[in-house]
Amino acid sequence: MPKLILASSSPFRHELLARLRIPFQVVAPKVDETPADGETPEDLVERLAIEKAHAVVRLHRGAMVIGADQVAVHEGRMVGKPGTHARAVDQLRSASGRTITLYTGLALVNDAGGTVQSDVVPFAVKFRQLSDQQIERYLRKERPYGCSGSLRAEGLGIALLEHLHGDDPTALIGLPLIRLVAMLEQEGVEVI
Repeated sequence: MPKLILASSSPFRHELLARLRIPFQVVAPKVDETPADGETPEDLVERLAIEKAHAVVRLHRGAMVIGADQVAVHEGRMVGKPGTHARAVDQLRSASGRTITLYTGLALVNDAGGTVQSDVVPFAVKFRQLSDQQIERYLRKERPYGCSGSLRAEGLGIALLEHLHGDDPTALIGLPLIRLVAMLEQEGVEVI
């Protein structure tokens, strides 16, 4: 098996990939994540996942590289990582009582085999009606400023939600393992 690398700086994606119990390295890619004019959320995350994987392959020839990216979509507009407390408050107030969809782009680039596989996996979440006090308590405890839509669902963020809908619960966290296992198997990597 070629060397497997996760092209990500996300500790959450690292934790998810470790669940598969296959050896891998982590290399943070350097990619501009600015959306192109008119780019849909699905096109954006797929493009960025592929670009992240290619950025790392250029540094590690012969490797098999996993790239991923995620964006939240609420009422037709993309909602990224808040970065600040004030933006996180705004995001969560806006999401209260509503459904948002998280789109996760996934790419597997096999440099040795010359193949590129990619996909976009959606996952929808419905937020509970949230009071300002609940939002503040959540943000103080979880500090999800680097999470799309201010939702850290693998932690306390799950308490903000009323309903989940999607085929792969790991897509919610940012690395759809069900789809990744199928991609790896197409490259001859048996997980189990």
